[in-house]
Amino acid sequence: MLTNPSNPQRSLPVDRGIAAAQAHLLSLQKPEGYWWADLESNVSMTAEAVLLHTLWGRTDALPLDKVEKYLRSHQCSHGGWELFYGDGGNLSVSVEAYMGLRLLGVPASDPALSKAKSFILSQGGISKSRIFTKFHLAMIGCYSWEGLPSLPPWFMLLQHPFPVNIYELSSWARGSTVPLLIVFDKKPVHRVSPAFTLNELYTEGIENVRWDLPENGDWSDVFLLLDKGFKLAESLNLVPFREEGVKQAENWIIERQEATGDWAGIIPAMLNSMLALYALDYDLNDPVVHRGFQALDRFAVETTDAYWIQPCVSPVWDTALAIRALVDSGLADSGLADSDKATSDKATSDKADASALTKAGEWLLEKQIIDYGDWAVKNPQGRPGGWAFEFENRFYPDVDDTAVVVMALAAIALPNESLKQAAISRGVDWVASMQCKTGGWAAFDIDNDQDWLNAMPYGDLKAMIDPSTADITARVIEMQARLPLNDTRMSERRITDGLRYLIEQQESDGSWFGRWGVNYIYGTSGALAALSLIDPKRYQREILRGTLWLVGCQNDDGGWGETCESYNNSKLKGQGNSTASQSAWALLGLIDATDSGVAIQPDIQRALETGIQYLLNTQQEDGSWAEIEHTGTGFPGHFYLRYHLYPQVFPLMALGRYRAIASAASV
Repeated sequence: MLTNPSNPQRSLPVDRGIAAAQAHLLSLQKPEGYWWADLESNVSMTAEAVLLHTLWGRTDALPLDKVEKYLRSHQCSHGGWELFYGDGGNLSVSVEAYMGLRLLGVPASDPALSKAKSFILSQGGISKSRIFTKFHLAMIGCYSWEGLPSLPPWFMLLQHPFPVNIYELSSWARGSTVPLLIVFDKKPVHRVSPAFTLNELYTEGIENVRWDLPENGDWSDVFLLLDKGFKLAESLNLVPFREEGVKQAENWIIERQEATGDWAGIIPAMLNSMLALYALDYDLNDPVVHRGFQALDRFAVETTDAYWIQPCVSPVWDTALAIRALVDSGLADSGLADSDKATSDKATSDKADASALTKAGEWLLEKQIIDYGDWAVKNPQGRPGGWAFEFENRFYPDVDDTAVVVMALAAIALPNESLKQAAISRGVDWVASMQCKTGGWAAFDIDNDQDWLNAMPYGDLKAMIDPSTADITARVIEMQARLPLNDTRMSERRITDGLRYLIEQQESDGSWFGRWGVNYIYGTSGALAALSLIDPKRYQREILRGTLWLVGCQNDDGGWGETCESYNNSKLKGQGNSTASQSAWALLGLIDATDSGVAIQPDIQRALETGIQYLLNTQQEDGSWAEIEHTGTGFPGHFYLRYHLYPQVFPLMALGRYRAIASAASV
């Protein structure tokens, strides 16, 4: 408990901050009951969408002027485009943005492209860009297919439990790779009109480009020998089971399209599937293609002066987090604090507040997935019951979403409690069945951990697998700790194995790696919540080490921040400009540790107080927090996310939990 609880006068700013944040968050709820905020990555996906529409002859469906304005508006002063905010510019993203503008009709002589050209050449040019950038250029004849790794279509015919098959790829790699088996086999080249090349972006000059895949100087170069063999077989038309592999990949794509047109709930899988259909000469009016473009349109964000593509949509995730934030801040108990009633308008009546949570909870119940998906290939003993990230994604529920939804539902009362309890039970049972041999949990699959797959030339994003991670394992353990005793719980053996894995993952300085949020602040916060709630006495040493690490990386302004560069350079862990979401993560970890009775040292108390003050100082008049940084992680080192709802939900959680332990300490 807090040793120096806030007095009534000092609690007023916290109460006001909570009231304003609650009102703002409630104002964002959709009439159907869910929350859904924009999700940004970088400009490359918008550029790739322009390419797709160009190939299909569908550019008239895009507001081309708005797309151009969006791409131009994100160009940095140095001429390049960023992978994440403040990264100094990224070569591959910049090449794709340049490509997108050329497809939109912007001439190479345009001042913006002249500046971009200088940046791209300074970074090594097209030849140094990633495989997926080169792949998109090859589709319009601006790069040679010869310089891309082969993807033999017979790979599709290899089945589990054969050690190499599509189900040993992560769900996101699988959903993106299966359609590329078709595209890389067909190697289509679309001649754009008016024609252009990107020869000006080759630092060495187009006549000097070497199309050989680069060597690494280690064991992974064996893949280069295999690739040469695959290419030779292609040139001699001796690829075994070629047509069978292409046909099976085509069937797989068709079977996995949602009724809403989505594939795997992510833009890369959607774009690649549409490219595969293009390579197979599907008609634009084919129902599969039509649904695919409808889905792509739903991922678009259009404003008065911009049009861009989200990498994914996150309504289930956003809704579960919003419920938890409102409950943690006291909304489910009695609405806003009495002290706020005299100083601010109440956001809504207590009855309406409860109705908001009820509508959200019932919407989540409808989104539970009771169909078998790809996860069942390696987990045949599991029974469906998970939740996905998106509106519709029946093949790919994930452990993280399911754990957070279960905690959200368990925290609120619904008209049909038996229905809710049954859903929670199914969710917990499904999560339990997804435990990996390590004792930990991964996102979408079990034992998807063949790291050698990341060494393939095709896998240069190093995201081919989905192994156990500390942050998801911590979330599962937190879920168990927060469930009432009468709810379904996992066996003690599963919890013990999960805790063992989590303890093994703690680093020497006391921190934990964050796979799905940036980075060690995220991982450490989640681990502290899990350990503090499940058994604080047993894990007192680990909890204290984690809290002291968080205190040690607090910024002078009272907040916390961590750059995405920490994935590339561990010396930068816990370092970066303060952000609302990362500050809230740090505070949530410290609050849970403090509430457990472990972290009661004066310096930890000071960190809590100054951290809460940072959130109050940076809160805007409408109750929200501004955040332009990317604090979500797609692929560490290669792909980052900016969740627009993060700076609204996590600070509210932190303020609410802080007020709760402060009130308890004052009793």
